[in-house]
Amino acid sequence: MSNKLSQFSPSFKLNGKHYSPPSLITYAKALLETDEDYVRALGTFLLDWFNDKDYVFVYTSGSTGTPKKIKLRKTHMYNSAMATGSYFDLPEKTRALLCLSSDYIAGKMMLVRAMVLGWEIDVISPRQEAIQHIKKQYDFSAMVPLQVKENLDKIHLIKKLIIGGAAVDQYLEKELKEIPTICYATYGMTETVTHIAVKKLNEPLDFYEALPNVHFKTDNRSCLIIEAPNVSNETIITNDIVEIKDNKHFKWLGRYDNVINSGGIKLFPETIEQAISSLIKTPFFVYGIPDPHLGEKLILIIQSDNMLAKDVVNLLDQIKSKTSLTKYQIPKDIVTVSEFVMTSTNKINRSKTIALHLTQ
Repeated sequence: MSNKLSQFSPSFKLNGKHYSPPSLITYAKALLETDEDYVRALGTFLLDWFNDKDYVFVYTSGSTGTPKKIKLRKTHMYNSAMATGSYFDLPEKTRALLCLSSDYIAGKMMLVRAMVLGWEIDVISPRQEAIQHIKKQYDFSAMVPLQVKENLDKIHLIKKLIIGGAAVDQYLEKELKEIPTICYATYGMTETVTHIAVKKLNEPLDFYEALPNVHFKTDNRSCLIIEAPNVSNETIITNDIVEIKDNKHFKWLGRYDNVINSGGIKLFPETIEQAISSLIKTPFFVYGIPDPHLGEKLILIIQSDNMLAKDVVNLLDQIKSKTSLTKYQIPKDIVTVSEFVMTSTNKINRSKTIALHLTQ
């Protein structure tokens, strides 16, 4: 973007106060002197946005590997903000709530949307129980699933909510159907400047729908290829296995990296986890470990300190009787781990958790 100041809306408000670009820069510098990490992150990004560079550096989430430092063009971030405003009908003076860290792209983009679209945005600490103390109503916000679970009694104060960063399980999806808030699961990544497709959770939809100027196809692995010229100069080849409906809609099946080959049958962990999510209230995931007969054996790993043998048998019986999983998709064993290894963005690091368990 050649002149970011010209893209700044005079209607923009931050925590109830109007700012011009110069006064916002002064305010951002003051934020760097505070003790709160999320406040310093807010100040750092605002200064990055208004510097003379046409890009910002952003770290990927690290959910599928080591976080990478990548360069995003401010023009692409502006285009992404405009697409979100158009798709979700979020005009000037939209009341928005930021409860994600500005260290990562999701938090940064909430600020960009507010500045260029003229929103009135409030910023609060990105804790799990983030919105427990809010009393006012908001038109729009973004959260990770864990925050939504911890704040179900307050979600009704937000008219439209996008949920990303991890999969929305069946239990949470069922809970959201009882809430008047219009909720969307999002698909995207740092490289696509957050979401480029969404799925409304209040309706029985399996397919994600593309935002404006985004198109899909697949490669020979059945992995998603994204063409989104407004937010990326490159065609993006992902490791996400999908079922394509047309060039604007896809159904997500799982990660190519996570596919388990058990006795010649390909198993998608994420699909299995979605099916059993309503039966397990503690963190869990499924994984394939080496097996001399099957090649890989499907196991279920649960974060627990006190699961008894009878509880294991009971849970396996429930998975068999209360889900539509095939016999191949039923875990062969259940393993308990006292604590999962997490990424910097609070996602389960599957491979490191397994490695830690197998070395014990």
